[in-house]
Amino acid sequence: MKKNTGKEYEEFVGAIQQSLLNAEGMSHLKNILVEVNKKIEDRNGILRQFDVYWEFNYGGYDYKTVIECKDYASTVTIDKIDAFIGKTQDIPGLRLIYATKTGYQSGTKKKAEQYKIDLLIIREGIDDDWTTPDGTPLVKSINLNIIAQSPPKITSFYPFIDSSWLKSQSGLNIEDINNNFNNILNNEVFISNQVTGIRYSLYDLANSLADKIPDIKYGNGTYSETLSNSYLESANGELKIKIIGYKLNYQYSEPTVSTSVIDYSKELLGIVQNYSSGNKQMIFKDGQVK
Repeated sequence: MKKNTGKEYEEFVGAIQQSLLNAEGMSHLKNILVEVNKKIEDRNGILRQFDVYWEFNYGGYDYKTVIECKDYASTVTIDKIDAFIGKTQDIPGLRLIYATKTGYQSGTKKKAEQYKIDLLIIREGIDDDWTTPDGTPLVKSINLNIIAQSPPKITSFYPFIDSSWLKSQSGLNIEDINNNFNNILNNEVFISNQVTGIRYSLYDLANSLADKIPDIKYGNGTYSETLSNSYLESANGELKIKIIGYKLNYQYSEPTVSTSVIDYSKELLGIVQNYSSGNKQMIFKDGQVK
C-alpha cells in the first residue's frame, strides 16, 4: 500500500489557492506565485517548513500567508492547531490558514479565532456539492443531442434549351458549351431571370430543394421546373444559354445525430469551505470560481 506522505494534498491545496488568487484579480499586484514546501527562517535562525506559502507587496507592505495542510482521514484535533501556533510564533506578520479534507474537532474553532487562524476544508468535489443548502439542484451535466441536416445534393442536372433561341444563334456549338459547363463547379453556374433579375447558382438551388419539393423524402429523387426568360450562365457571363426549364436528380440524406455530454463535475478542481462560516466555493480547472 502506498504511504500517504501528504505531498499530493499539499500540491492540491496549492493549485486551489493559486486559482483563487487569480480569480480574485490579485495577481496584477506582483504576479503572485503560490509555493509548496516553503522554508522560512524565524527570529532564532531556525528554518521552518510550511506546506503552502505566498506573498505580495501592496502599499509598501509585504503580506505573507502560510497554509498548514493535513490529509487526515479523521478530523483535526486542537493539539495540531497548537503546534501550528508554536511553529509560527517567532515569524511575525504571517497570515495563518489551516486546511484539511475532513473537518475539525471541538475546541479548534475557538482556539483558531483567538489566534486569527482561518480554518478551511479543502477537498475534491462530491455529489452533494451539486445541491444548494435549500435543496435546489445545480446543473452537473448537459446532454447535447446534435442533429445535423444536410440539404439535398444535386447529382445530375439537365437544362432544357430554348429551341427558338438556339436556332437564332448561328455558329453556336452547343457541344462546346456543354463541355465548358461540365468543368465548372455548381457554385459557379447560375440561372438568371432576365425579367425579375433573380440570379441563383446550382448550389443555391440545391439548398432550396427541401422548400421547393412538398413532403420531400430521404433518398434519391427527381425534380423539374419550367422557366421563362431565363438563362444558364457562368459566373462571368461568358458562357450563356437560354433555357425553358430543367430537370435534376438529387440525393437527400437522413440527418446525422450525435450526442455530446458536458460533465461539469469533471471540470471541478475542488471545493473550499470556510469551517467557521460554512461558506463554500467551487473551483474549476479553467480558473472559474463559483
